[in-house]
Amino acid sequence: MGTGAPTSGAPPKPEVKALQCPKCGAAIELRSFGHAVSVVCSGCHSILDAKDPNLQILQEFQRITADVAPLIPLGTRGKIRGTDFEIIGYQRRSTTVEGIDYSWSEYVLFNPYKGFRYLTEYNGHWNDVTVCKEVPILDPRLESTSFSSANYLGEVYKHFQTSGAKTTSVLGEFPWQVRVGEAAVVTDFIHPPRVLSREKSTEEVSWSLGEYMYGRDVWSAFHLPGSPPAAVGVFENQPSPASTDVKKTWAAFAGFVFFLLLLLVAFDLASQKDIALNASYTLKPGEPKGEASFVTDVFELKGRTSDVELTTSTNVNNAWIYLNYALINQDTGEAWDFGREMSYYHGYDGDGSWSEGSANDTVTIPTIPSGHYYLRIEPESESGHPQIVYQVVVKRDVPVLRIYGVGLLALLIPAIIITWRSMGFERARWSESDHPPAPILQREDN
Repeated sequence: MGTGAPTSGAPPKPEVKALQCPKCGAAIELRSFGHAVSVVCSGCHSILDAKDPNLQILQEFQRITADVAPLIPLGTRGKIRGTDFEIIGYQRRSTTVEGIDYSWSEYVLFNPYKGFRYLTEYNGHWNDVTVCKEVPILDPRLESTSFSSANYLGEVYKHFQTSGAKTTSVLGEFPWQVRVGEAAVVTDFIHPPRVLSREKSTEEVSWSLGEYMYGRDVWSAFHLPGSPPAAVGVFENQPSPASTDVKKTWAAFAGFVFFLLLLLVAFDLASQKDIALNASYTLKPGEPKGEASFVTDVFELKGRTSDVELTTSTNVNNAWIYLNYALINQDTGEAWDFGREMSYYHGYDGDGSWSEGSANDTVTIPTIPSGHYYLRIEPESESGHPQIVYQVVVKRDVPVLRIYGVGLLALLIPAIIITWRSMGFERARWSESDHPPAPILQREDN
């Protein structure tokens, strides 16, 4: 651990102690002098006791494996959370799950005043790791079931997975007595972007806390050339790009919905909803197009310029009617032409009863000035049609509800998309855990 803060100026570089490997004679530099417990010879890869003045050989490791190639070279210096650290050690570890080996890298970082911290990397996913300040409180079910949680500093972490880990390669120096082949049981609990790890070996139980880092931030911190390896898949404590927006999105959605409701109530109270025309008409059986054309009585649209709602209700039954409308201002001659069709069909087939269409219709004509108006109506239907009765109701200044529906839909769709993305991300995360989500059942067509 550190020896205290410097009195002034920038921290000096760590003191380096030069030694020689007792096996191959290669020079060995202890960069964390006084703190290293074991060190790996860069020449013969023997693991040496750094606390022994004679560097007693703890383990011989003759073969240099291909995976001993850290992405960040030993001796590289960088700044983590505002503090300068140097990479002094590296180990490669692996676990076997369902017959498949998974390997990851762990880096030992050292600062003479701040002590040690660690970086881990798996498939392009990085974590900044420190030793826990106190022992987390475990869910009492840890030893009795496969599911549990842990509480650390008031934050609850969900159990993600438990697996055996084995050290396969080592380089540099370590603040513990490292061994190739050393085994431990690692249990991870997550609360993204943090991961709480419990590591149990034959000698001890240790806890560490990791926080997810993006490769680009690691490269920037250590001023590394090129680009970091691309992250593959979803890592256990990787923050979801959508999860932080889900609560905010739904909170904003609720706020806008409340605002829309207020607008709806306000406009509904302010609307006149006056019935200017309410009349029934008949299209006689077989009456040809053109001969049935007529105009209604004159009616008055009062008040400010606003919309006009025209509702048509018919008795069509397995038939249709088309009405050519023209709303005409008696004083100015200005006209608004539009057409509406009502059709309703129903029956039975092999799947049972069915129906389609509607016998009723409503249309809104916006921004109609006040004045005296009449409707020109030209009805038409199929040849040989039965008698069709239709009622026409004209209302003045009616709130258009579908505008609010469109607004609600415009707010709802982004919220659903963001939530769906977040759920998909979490599903991908937990599919790699000891608690994978239930599979989505798909219908099989026979």
